Amino acid sequence: MSNGICVIIAAKNAASTIGRAISSALREPETSEVVVVDDGSTDDTRGAALAADDSSSRLRVLRFDENRGPAAARNHAIRLSQSPILSVLDADDFLLPGRYARLLAQDGWDFVADNIAFVDEARAADVHLKIPEFEPEPYHIDLSTFVEGNISRPGVRRGEIGFLKPLIRRDFLDRHELRYKEQLRLGEDYDLYARALAKGARYKVIHSCGYGAVVRGNSLSGSHRTEDLKQLYEADRAMLAEPGLPPKERALIRKHERHIRARYELRHFLDLKRKFGIARAASYAVTHPIAFPAIAGGILSDKTARFRHPVEAPEVLGGIGSIRYLLAASPRGR
Repeated sequence: MSNGICVIIAAKNAASTIGRAISSALREPETSEVVVVDDGSTDDTRGAALAADDSSSRLRVLRFDENRGPAAARNHAIRLSQSPILSVLDADDFLLPGRYARLLAQDGWDFVADNIAFVDEARAADVHLKIPEFEPEPYHIDLSTFVEGNISRPGVRRGEIGFLKPLIRRDFLDRHELRYKEQLRLGEDYDLYARALAKGARYKVIHSCGYGAVVRGNSLSGSHRTEDLKQLYEADRAMLAEPGLPPKERALIRKHERHIRARYELRHFLDLKRKFGIARAASYAVTHPIAFPAIAGGILSDKTARFRHPVEAPEVLGGIGSIRYLLAASPRGR
């Protein structure tokens, strides 16, 4: 199948959601493989995954005995799969009907992504009935646009385009010897896409919505370790060390590195406070002037959060329980 898609699902303790993810992938006729990597789960993720098999011989469930992280799990799936197109699906998310047909209708891409709908778990079952048909409005993003789109700004809702889940042409990854960095447990997608764009990848985006992301207060992406932030800003530094990076892109990656470093400094401060008390944490802030603005800004943002007006977003994100889209888009016919 020349456009066959391998859906890659890295899963840890996802027994309650993995069946929905797999079923949504197997419903897509363009799916030629679904590779699940159980990343050291302590629940019955593997059994729940096998129970979702539709007897089409497209599902393969693999297992790591110890947790190695999503990057390692995805690389393992890439290595053992054969389809020419790769698609990452998180274990607690799901595909909306017709997603792959809409994406494959586009041409001129190495990566192609669509809009994401963020929803609460309680609204996930019927969300496909509530999402309008958006105009595709295709466009390409370059490295500068991508990196800048992953830097949060005060007063602007969180919407990093690193969250996008593109289809990826395997031959592009192979030609440029690109894989996920396995030391990353946060931002591994951002890092791979940024390095691909630096190699000249054509990254196309459409506004049609085909990916449902279930938002939880205890999601892995929301409970990352302080060390994970350090690994991410060090990945930015590794990109900055590469020769030939144009000045504009270099400046934006450096800005992103500072942005992630600020988040790290705040988390490190809070870790010190929790483990050793406020005196030790305050001493760190005072003796590390580069960290002080990040710490002060983070504390201020946390203290003022309760005064902000409710927004159109899932309740777990502090909203009023509605669907939130990653990309602003216009419904067809308006």
